Amino acid sequence: MPSLLYPSLFKRSLFFILSDILIIILSLYLSFLLRFEFALADEYRLLIAIGLPFFIIVKLAFFGLFRLYRITWRHVGINELFNIVNALIVAQLVLIVLFLVPSPLNLFALIGRFSDPISTGFPRSIFLIDWGISILLISGLRISKRLYLEIVRKKRNLKQGLRTIIIGAGNTGEMVLRDITKQEVPLFYPVGFLDDDGRKLGTYIHGVKILAKTDKLKAIVKKHATEALIIAVPSLSHKDLRRMYDDARECGIKTIKIVPRIYDFHKPDINLKKLEEIRIEDLIGRQTVKVDYGEIEKFLKGRVILITGAGGSIGSEIIMQVCGFYPERMILFEIDETELHNIALKLKQSFPYLFEKISFVVGDIRDTERVNEVIKTFKPQIVFHAAAYKHVPMMEYNPDEAVKVNIFGTYNTAKTAAEHAVEKFIMISTDKAVRPTSVMGATKRVAEYICTALDDVSSRDKKDNGKTEFISVRFGNVLGSRGSVLPLFLDQLKYGGPLTVTHKDMRRYFMTVPEAVSLVLQASVIGKAGDVLALDMGEPVKIVELAEELIRIHGMEPYKDVDIEFIGLRPGEKLFEEILTAEEGTVASKHERIFIAKNSEKYSMEAIENILKEFEGAIKESPAVDGRQVRDLLKKYVRHFNEN
Repeated sequence: MPSLLYPSLFKRSLFFILSDILIIILSLYLSFLLRFEFALADEYRLLIAIGLPFFIIVKLAFFGLFRLYRITWRHVGINELFNIVNALIVAQLVLIVLFLVPSPLNLFALIGRFSDPISTGFPRSIFLIDWGISILLISGLRISKRLYLEIVRKKRNLKQGLRTIIIGAGNTGEMVLRDITKQEVPLFYPVGFLDDDGRKLGTYIHGVKILAKTDKLKAIVKKHATEALIIAVPSLSHKDLRRMYDDARECGIKTIKIVPRIYDFHKPDINLKKLEEIRIEDLIGRQTVKVDYGEIEKFLKGRVILITGAGGSIGSEIIMQVCGFYPERMILFEIDETELHNIALKLKQSFPYLFEKISFVVGDIRDTERVNEVIKTFKPQIVFHAAAYKHVPMMEYNPDEAVKVNIFGTYNTAKTAAEHAVEKFIMISTDKAVRPTSVMGATKRVAEYICTALDDVSSRDKKDNGKTEFISVRFGNVLGSRGSVLPLFLDQLKYGGPLTVTHKDMRRYFMTVPEAVSLVLQASVIGKAGDVLALDMGEPVKIVELAEELIRIHGMEPYKDVDIEFIGLRPGEKLFEEILTAEEGTVASKHERIFIAKNSEKYSMEAIENILKEFEGAIKESPAVDGRQVRDLLKKYVRHFNEN
């Protein structure tokens, strides 16, 4: 019995065919009744009997041709209803030809000679009436299940869920509401929307009213006894998000969800399973970043793209965002096979239709042969160079390794890209490269010099197959990246504190990883050969204030429930990091948050190669743990390098 009741395509098709036959019979009979005011003479009953087989055969044939029997009953929409109307129009036209148009195919010309009572012919109005009734009944049957699930059962079941306010009455909010209505056992009962667009106030989306603007959140929550909040505005700034979060918490709401970032703009897919808890970095550093997705798509779509450092915080986010613009192929280059495996699992789930176009390559940017082999084999058109050693204190202890990866690794990758005529090479740099006080910052500044020198050579020695444009993009700290201050604070908070801050006056620029990478992609489009671009990271934040906010967000009082200790500057750190320096100056770009640094200091390619030889000799001669000669060379060639 269970197997007989289990739905299948055959059973569904058989059900609809039998139902359509009954509807066709009923529709034709009702058409005659309406036409003749419910008084049918015998000759018209005979007309129905003669015409009915033809109505059934013609209509079923066109229903099959228009694939009406392959419609998923639960998900019938406008396209399916449009198909039903078209199928019935074509079927009615064929029946008109068969019954009314004088021709050898005319049925009454063939049948009339054997039966006098039908000599009056088929009334023309019958076809119009039958068409209207058929549309109503055929469409009504097919949309009945969806109406039941989304209206009848929704009203009965939704009240079982948490009383919920949805913030944002745009496309994202509508998708969230639609998914709520589809749930058999709903978790949420939407009582209304909040939206800052005054034109929407008082209107309804799928029967749910847009109640007020977001600044009325507390009043609406109390009025409607709200138990949950869903924030469906992906572009919300951290200030607005924090205000809503605080208001909701103050009103006693414990369930607060937010929609994740939409990576594929062509296939937006938001459902309840993908809703996330609000992260600390969203409340502290989320900013409104506007980029030109059309320009970025033109830049990336259909291109072969290589990303080094693919498993890192920045590299993996570049991958996710680039996938949304349909590249022809992506090559993910990473030394850590575990991180490469993790990003593969994530991509298979998020972009299954692109997975076959992604190559996962384990390799080291210091390995010249491996880098050459990869670029020669895959022939990338764009390279995002995100591989680097980034942790300041660790590189103070290991300066030789910082030089090997950040300088020699960049040189190997960039030079090989130029040799194989890669169109654009984008190096991810850092604000620590400006007036550097650390080995990490100084090595990244030399990496910028390498890109500028290679760009000069590429411009001068342009080959027949084109030249490579080199640009560097500087930005500050990203919240939530591996090894950054936020995960450290969260770990310390988990054990009851104290939170450790190096200095009470230390300030940093902060941005979440997705926003920073969005600006990197925009900068990649705007940047021209040889540019060093700097991202406007917003206002600098005091680290101690960040620690205090984090404690408050967790419902505790700073210095009372959780203490904050000042431990002093670590090796290579400075109190305030500049993105642009006075001696460089800036030039505005097409984007309000991207600036071009006037690089007054640069080296020729010949000078760069001599510098590299000196570093190579220093690494061989100096003890690895000391790196004194390496530090001296960095001071020699990075003019503003000043160690703490």
